[in-house]
Amino acid sequence: MDSLGIGIDLGGTLIKGVAFDLASGEMLHEEVAPTRDGEREGGVPAFLVEVRKLVARFEEVEGRKSVVVGVSSPGLANRKASQIISMPGRLEGLEGLDWSEALARPVTVLNDAHAALMGEIWQGAAAGVQNVILLTLGTGVGGAIVTEGRLLRGHFGKGGHLGHASLDFHGEPGTCGMPGALEDMIGNHNVRERSGGRYESTLELVEAVKKGEEHALEVWERSVRALAVAVASFGNVLDPELVLIGGGISEAWDEIEGRLKNWMDEFEWRPGGGRVEIRRAALGAMAGAYGAAYFAMQRYDKG
Repeated sequence: MDSLGIGIDLGGTLIKGVAFDLASGEMLHEEVAPTRDGEREGGVPAFLVEVRKLVARFEEVEGRKSVVVGVSSPGLANRKASQIISMPGRLEGLEGLDWSEALARPVTVLNDAHAALMGEIWQGAAAGVQNVILLTLGTGVGGAIVTEGRLLRGHFGKGGHLGHASLDFHGEPGTCGMPGALEDMIGNHNVRERSGGRYESTLELVEAVKKGEEHALEVWERSVRALAVAVASFGNVLDPELVLIGGGISEAWDEIEGRLKNWMDEFEWRPGGGRVEIRRAALGAMAGAYGAAYFAMQRYDKG
């Protein structure tokens, strides 16, 4: 397939765009544009205007039209992978937007964490892996699951939202209504609460951990222990060969890896001595754009 493919990752602040040669998988160009959330231009959301500009620039530079365009976005995508059907609270105008109509070409739409895992399978840390889980640690915790080589999206598109799994049924309900959710144990959104008002962000907490501050070490150890309990639990249900850790908090990998693996030694069920491999995701902020293009390419190939 000697054709141009484009992946777009729509984030809250930035839009990441990547153009690929679909025959070789070679990345040809990448570009970033502002999301301009809450703005409108020409009667449409400003983020749509920026996406149209990115697609047009890629096609102009390459001198050919794109065969596939994939869009990665927060929220739940519909079963047809044509639009986001649930994204409350931000990115006004995204819910219900028909991307194929808006861009005047076939477009596939995928949840951002799902797309990130597809990118890692295509050209990242999960290349060639058939059973893999991705956890994205950031403001909250996102996730995605591939089992037997297939992305688990589920009936309502909720498949892989692992951050909403409960680790404490006595805990306070989180953003999804689930008590004691994983994302409330390690997400950046409530570090201040978890640290008794001592730290305002995970970055600040991790810096204190590096300095050996006792309170920071206690808070961080609890967070990583919760992550290990979750990973071990997901392993019992899904039996992956690999778990990837991505998202902004994974920048603190040196403070995560050893602790996480030590806790896994305690919690993981290992019949026959088998243990899940844990790695840091490789593609960083561009993973969603890579995965959006790959997912679109797969659907195109299937006709």
